[in-house]
Amino acid sequence: MDLVTPDSGLLFWMVVIFGLLFFILAKFGFPIITKAVEKRDEAIAKSLREAKEVEVRMSEMVKEHERMIEETRKEQALIMKEATQERTAMISRAKEEAREEAGRILSDAREQIAAEKESAMRDIRREVALLSVSVAEKILRKELSDEEGESAFLSRMVDETMQIDNNIS
Repeated sequence: MDLVTPDSGLLFWMVVIFGLLFFILAKFGFPIITKAVEKRDEAIAKSLREAKEVEVRMSEMVKEHERMIEETRKEQALIMKEATQERTAMISRAKEEAREEAGRILSDAREQIAAEKESAMRDIRREVALLSVSVAEKILRKELSDEEGESAFLSRMVDETMQIDNNIS
């Protein structure tokens, strides 16, 4: 039974050594351990505070990001609306310019056709006049080719001139 129950001398020295060891640990070891635990506790608390700050900043950044996306969508909608209006205005202007150009071209064509028609009419009148003079010349030559025809022609001319004078008077 000696192994299970120690004798009193051994028990005494064990208590003394335990007390001395406890005193040395209390004097030198526990303060170091306590300081290390306190430092670790402060570091953990500091990390938690920083994590909360980061979380708050992240939520603010998310809100700012969502606000910026909403602004961008509004600007995009406004730009699209302006682009649509500008496209419509450009199409309207192009159509109006095309109508004006077509009207101008049509007007120019009408003027050109009228000028060419007038020129053709003058040419036709000139040709008719030349043909009439040519025919009249041939007829006069035929009638004036003999003396009898010449005197008949002169008589007729004098009679017609007299009738014109009588009508005028």
